[in-house]
Amino acid sequence: MTAVNSFDLDAYLKRIGFAGAVAPTLDTLKEIQARHPAAIAFENLDSLTGRIPSLTLADVQRKLVAAGRGGYCFEQNLLLRHALDAIGFRVSGLGARVLWNAPAGPTPPRSHMILRIDLEGDAYIADVGFGGMTMTAPMRLAAVPAQQTPHGPYRLVPTEDSHRLEAQIGDQWHPLYVFDQVEQTATDYEVSNWYVATHPASLFVTTLICARTDAGRRYALRDTELSIHHTAGPSERHRLDTPGALRGALETTFNLNLAGLDDLDARLAAVCANSSAS
Repeated sequence: MTAVNSFDLDAYLKRIGFAGAVAPTLDTLKEIQARHPAAIAFENLDSLTGRIPSLTLADVQRKLVAAGRGGYCFEQNLLLRHALDAIGFRVSGLGARVLWNAPAGPTPPRSHMILRIDLEGDAYIADVGFGGMTMTAPMRLAAVPAQQTPHGPYRLVPTEDSHRLEAQIGDQWHPLYVFDQVEQTATDYEVSNWYVATHPASLFVTTLICARTDAGRRYALRDTELSIHHTAGPSERHRLDTPGALRGALETTFNLNLAGLDDLDARLAAVCANSSAS
């Protein structure tokens, strides 16, 4: 990992709208976990347009903080890790196997990054990079019936040698991913990052995905379908069937600065064409 002292904590806190003092406390962790996914959208525009996201601290900071972009799990949670390290939290990186919307079959790879934070005698899981189901509060690493977040209840279910994170949607619990306590290295994440950004069958190569939280709602874009999921009411779904409509949503709903992505409009046109054909 890059040295903590090269991380611009003030710029990060300004980016997520965190004002005031920070300290390695549960209150600070909760505030950051709630603010980060509202300010920095989950998005895969790099891999969708044939780029491999860089995981160096300088590049992640430049893209997600200075340039007004978002990113996917490795970028999001690496940024969060550096912020928490700079504040003084005890943080380790873990790997998770995604179960959400995964077809039945072989055991999935560790293609997702999450964080473990040891704090005040307890361990917590933090994750600001799981797309439309990103947690907006840290989860205490304990087998309790449910843990509330601003966007609904989650729970951690112990398995034989790991934990399974589940989210409650309506009256049903849905598995999101499973993880153990084996700490991952920077090279572990580089391998996974390369796989999800380049494999021809990877969702992040074939499908436009974007997500952001807001007070009382979540926004989720998958190709041409924009969903708005309200915590206290039914969901809305809208069809964005032109490149201009998609670009407008990326810039306004997801607050993304698209400068420098000169080939994006062509890729958005392909997304619209593929969606119409199907």
